[in-house]
Amino acid sequence: MLDARSRWTPYWQAAPLALVFLVFFVLPLAITFMVSFWTYTGYSIEPAFVGDNYASAFDKCFASLPDLCTTFRTYLSTLKFCLLVWLITLVLGFTIAYYLVFEIKSPTTRIVLALLTTIPFWTSNVIRMISWIPLLGRNGLVNQALMGAGITHEPVDWLLYSSFSVTLSLVHINTVFMIVPILNSMSRIDRSLIEAAYDNGASAWQTIWNVIVPLSKTGIAIGSIFVVTVVMGDFISIGLMGGQQIASAGKVIETQITALQFPIAAANAIVLLAVVLMIIWTLLRLVDIRKEL
Repeated sequence: MLDARSRWTPYWQAAPLALVFLVFFVLPLAITFMVSFWTYTGYSIEPAFVGDNYASAFDKCFASLPDLCTTFRTYLSTLKFCLLVWLITLVLGFTIAYYLVFEIKSPTTRIVLALLTTIPFWTSNVIRMISWIPLLGRNGLVNQALMGAGITHEPVDWLLYSSFSVTLSLVHINTVFMIVPILNSMSRIDRSLIEAAYDNGASAWQTIWNVIVPLSKTGIAIGSIFVVTVVMGDFISIGLMGGQQIASAGKVIETQITALQFPIAAANAIVLLAVVLMIIWTLLRLVDIRKEL
């Protein structure tokens, strides 16, 4: 009897979290998938099982080739921001994590500096985005500094409400998601491996590339998943910092929800989820993140 009870104990322990996962993730996702097949008009939404919403999302996309349709251009713009933000956050996150782990000798100082990287989470995303406007605007501090130094003779327009400001804001928000997993991976690296590399004549760059990067790849993969997931679905930063002029998959869904077009918004959400899952699946094929869990 005791053996039978002990066999079921792990399942009972996991049951509360599984229930939360079911109620707050699986069930809403199932409802979204169901609604994506409903029909709608300007005045009503009717339960059905049709593929009109998915067809509308990609209407005339293949007929317009080699020119890209609006949907493909939107996803291409989203993927561009995703790749650019991922690359910048990876460089920043790896550099900061490397400095904290291998250059800071005091554990207390390392912990304090690591906690400082979480300061952006103390305020909301909207407030953090708005804080960039006085810096990057035509009459902002950056333009005043550039004109005061004689670098430019008139305000620079592309600093705000542009792809630059969108990328900057997304990097600002997501860098911490890359720092923490990489920091966790690097802190587990055996220092004797690095000493062995130096003893065999490896330079600092060779040691980083051939020892530290491979041993940090699980943290890099986890951080990449966080960044990709957040950037692909972002609409607040792109809308606010892009001046409502830059399209993204998340922004399209937000606009459709505002217009109460829930079925087609649900269809676009499912398509976006499929794209994100394909990216994550590719990352998981390259790196086994179970070693980090």
